[in-house]
Amino acid sequence: MIRNTAANWGSLARAFHWVLGIAIIGMLAYGWWMNHFPARADRYFYRSIHADIGYLVLLLTVLRLVWRGVNPTPELPADIPTWQRIAARVSHIALYLVTILVALLGWAHSGSRTPDYSSFFGLFHVPQITSPDKAAADAFEHRHIFFAYVLMALVALHLLAVAYHHFVRRDRVAARMVGAGQADGAS
Repeated sequence: MIRNTAANWGSLARAFHWVLGIAIIGMLAYGWWMNHFPARADRYFYRSIHADIGYLVLLLTVLRLVWRGVNPTPELPADIPTWQRIAARVSHIALYLVTILVALLGWAHSGSRTPDYSSFFGLFHVPQITSPDKAAADAFEHRHIFFAYVLMALVALHLLAVAYHHFVRRDRVAARMVGAGQADGAS
């Protein structure tokens, strides 16, 4: 089923989750690698690929939020304590907001440097949201990197929560994101 139900995530929500999860973790690893290899002549190429994928992550995150807004969110089991419900909501909101913030800071960095990273895989140019300015480029880059580390911490927290639900509580909350229990409506 494409749409979410009160008990389970739909196939489109799961697809958004896994594509974005893999892309975000990949971008964090790629960004770390890219910033830790010695300066090379092809550095611009690697950064432009990073920017291109970042534009896609931003677009997919916005589409995911729109889809989430028009679908029910599966309910947590009734026995989950209130503090865990609040923690789950806050951590999910933080994941979305920081993902968008990191992408926007990267986009701002692109426009503020010369040459920019506006060419989207050589297909077209992404309009830039800032103008060339070396000091601004440095500031946007530093903030982009800082919030990428914040995002890394949020992803780690998310994975710990997944492990807790799957191995400790054994409540099928994590299993719903892989489609387990879809046919019988298990939560």
